[in-house]
Amino acid sequence: MNTYLELARKHEKPLLKFMRDLIAIKSLSGEEGPVIQRAKAEMLKLGYDHVRIDPMGNLIGRIGNGKKVIAIDGHIDTVDVGDLKQWKTKPFDPVLKNGVLYGRGCSDMKGGVASSIYAGALLKKAGLPKNVSLYVTATVQEEDCDGLCWHYIIKEDKLRPHLVVITEPTSLRIYRGHRGRMEIEVETTGLSCHGSAPERGVNAVYKMAPIIADIEKLNERLKPRKPLGKGTVTISHIRSRSPSLCAVADGCTIHLDRRLTVGETEKTSVAEILKLPSVKKAKAKVTVLEYRVPSWTGLVYPMKKYYPTWEMPETTPQVKIARAAFQNTFAAKPVVGHWTFSTNGIATAGMHGIPTIGFGPGHEHFAHAPNECVEVEHLVRACAFYAGLVKEFGEA
Repeated sequence: MNTYLELARKHEKPLLKFMRDLIAIKSLSGEEGPVIQRAKAEMLKLGYDHVRIDPMGNLIGRIGNGKKVIAIDGHIDTVDVGDLKQWKTKPFDPVLKNGVLYGRGCSDMKGGVASSIYAGALLKKAGLPKNVSLYVTATVQEEDCDGLCWHYIIKEDKLRPHLVVITEPTSLRIYRGHRGRMEIEVETTGLSCHGSAPERGVNAVYKMAPIIADIEKLNERLKPRKPLGKGTVTISHIRSRSPSLCAVADGCTIHLDRRLTVGETEKTSVAEILKLPSVKKAKAKVTVLEYRVPSWTGLVYPMKKYYPTWEMPETTPQVKIARAAFQNTFAAKPVVGHWTFSTNGIATAGMHGIPTIGFGPGHEHFAHAPNECVEVEHLVRACAFYAGLVKEFGEA
């Protein structure tokens, strides 16, 4: 029987064509409808047993009816392109050069979507273990709110796999976790007055200034913790409010991007901010933000912008299964590590405790960058690995 890698190579041309089609369809968060329909058509063509789009707009394909449930997930939305002058190719007109495909979403992360959908085709041909149900998902709104799609799938679609594979880019390594994150706002209030006599008012921007300095010092005090390293906090946005540009500001708000390492939670992170002397003196308001933006179907499913840290120890059965699948598929030992950025794993593992691992084509450093690209060989190998992992999962 052909190996999964050999089978994947035979599917390279249609896989690449499908990948080109995905890249050519612009799909920002909340605008994924056309690309979801394209991916659905491919699943149907490849003979998936059941294909549906849920009320949020996530695409869910199933092969098999076994009691052991594995899901392979990739988000189908992308960030925008930024400054077009920094691109050497047109972001939505994919270009293949020297075995590398260029375009927005190649690494983050339509490559993972395309390879996982084609892994289903491999398993249809080679035979899915009878005790397994394989779900392949193309999910939405991840770039705006990591994990929202899977929080919905678990809570509302009632799908709770025994193992979830996140196909974000890992450079074909096995990843077993990443830092969490949260979004916090700090607000100061003042008293407006005419700008010609500022002494009559209280400037909220000035009240914010020492808080900004304390936030910078807080980031320097945060300690690294194994195995995920250091948590961080940075100010990503600042805005003020006043009756006019000729008036003292009566409101000032900063937006904090807080990355969470092992042992750091929403409670501990908010407490750190509230304890800052400048925050106490200003009587500043500290708020964890909430996401409530319609999906492309119009559904609004609110979620707090707290995305928990998660990490799977190397000794867990799921990581061992992934190692064995890599060894059997490629006759080589895998590299095991962690992501720097955040993924839908914050919901599957961080919020809901479902064993989760990562493996994806492409490279993390290309995410959100101009001239994003992925090696065609990565697409083929990722496809082979997913098929091998499902087989190993069924036999474990």
